[in-house]
Amino acid sequence: MQSIVIGAVSFLIAAIGGRFLIPLLRALNCGQSIREIGPTWHNNKQGTPVMGGLMFIGSSLICMLLGISAIKNGDYTYPAVFCFSLVFGIIGFLDDFIKVRKKRNLGLTSIQKLLLQLVAAALYLVLLRKMGHLTSSLYIPFVNVTVDIPWVIYLILSLFIVVGTVNAVNLTDGVDGLSSSVTIPVMLFYAVVAWRLGRIGASGFAAALVGGLAGYLIYNFHPAKVFMGDTGSLFLGGAVCGLAYALDMPLILILVGVIYIAETLSDIIQVTYFKLTHGKRIFRMAPLHHHFEKGGWSEVKIVGVFTSVTVVFCILAYMGVTGLF
Repeated sequence: MQSIVIGAVSFLIAAIGGRFLIPLLRALNCGQSIREIGPTWHNNKQGTPVMGGLMFIGSSLICMLLGISAIKNGDYTYPAVFCFSLVFGIIGFLDDFIKVRKKRNLGLTSIQKLLLQLVAAALYLVLLRKMGHLTSSLYIPFVNVTVDIPWVIYLILSLFIVVGTVNAVNLTDGVDGLSSSVTIPVMLFYAVVAWRLGRIGASGFAAALVGGLAGYLIYNFHPAKVFMGDTGSLFLGGAVCGLAYALDMPLILILVGVIYIAETLSDIIQVTYFKLTHGKRIFRMAPLHHHFEKGGWSEVKIVGVFTSVTVVFCILAYMGVTGLF
């Protein structure tokens, strides 16, 4: 019941906040710059306000400050995961700010973003271990077994997983409503699983994001009036992998993050094949959502299909962790 209240409050905050945030972003000339190598039909989105991710970031923060999570019961997972996600959101904000200020599509350099993300991931994983929420054992869904791994090796592998996941979520933010729609069922999965495990703080944070994303979608669904920008997509990436580690089940990302993985793999495969064949392509355009766009799919259809696939895999993921309950 508590998580439902949190989600409802977060939705209202994001939905109402958007009425004020979007005009403010327009007044500050925080418009989107469209990549020249992207689909030509996206050119009409030029100038659409970015940093709309502040809606669900703000609603999650307010819910935490209002104390309607489980902080009172000593479960500090909500502030821990929120702060971790916020660090990535700040990295994204800096990237968006540079793009807007310089009127270009490129913000922070790849090296700058990578180093900042690695430091944030390392600090978070060590903190979770100190809090007693993270072991160096990998829980394998469906078979209900764990595999012990030396902590140093576990940490190194996790750094790659976290950074990869965060950037995969960022890559998914390519058509109106896609990243937010795909992430809602992922957060619903986390909210239910965390609640079943008695992790009220984690459940509260996930529920807040469900509500916040739903409120944001009012303005982001096609045709979008605002984009979340790297501010929002990196924050979401931090939340997706942050909750997986807070619940000590990082392998679950393979299932709940199936669309993020598919988007990233399509990009890697396209670039690799292009270089090896000196100009040939496997996909019409990468990442994957652009491949379907060039095949005639509307943005609404892409969002609907990709979200449906995520729902199916989240149900499978839930079935895979039922042995924990």
